[in-house]
Amino acid sequence: MEPVAKRRGRPRKVDVSPKEDAPISTRHPMRAEMRDSDPRASAAKRAQEILGNIGGADEGQDSFRTPPAPDGWTYEWKRNTLFNQEDPAYMTSLIRTGWEPVPAKRHPEMMPIGATKSIERKGMILMERPAEVTRQFEEADKRRARLQMRAKEEQLGSAPQGQFGRDHAQAAPKIHKSYEPLPIPKD
Repeated sequence: MEPVAKRRGRPRKVDVSPKEDAPISTRHPMRAEMRDSDPRASAAKRAQEILGNIGGADEGQDSFRTPPAPDGWTYEWKRNTLFNQEDPAYMTSLIRTGWEPVPAKRHPEMMPIGATKSIERKGMILMERPAEVTRQFEEADKRRARLQMRAKEEQLGSAPQGQFGRDHAQAAPKIHKSYEPLPIPKD
């Protein structure tokens, strides 16, 4: 075989236009497209998903807003961790009094996509229990508070052993009951 002499200058133009009698290639492309057809369209689509999930950029939303509970149930945020440590005794007392974690699939807008367990935020967990049980516990708390108030009023009205009684108008304690909102600290 004889060595082929190299040609000098520019390479010749080769005609690559398909010939009429040439067979049409059915060959598949070697690899898929490197990126989506339009990156702006995919960015706009993702922005819609994010804004639909948070409800708006400057909404200033309450991160502990509770969604409406189903009829016959109450929702409350309960402590799940403190300083990133779980408290099993506290969780046991919650479960014993009827509280159960709300499943994330019931309110998917409150958790990232793919979360399946419970709804948790900043060391708190959203829990539910029947409204009737909650009502009975609230009534018991009010009874205890009233009993504490009566006990303190009796202590103020009675005198220790060996002192004069407080049944005189000038010595009787003056107790005024009023209900007013507590001031909310700014910081």
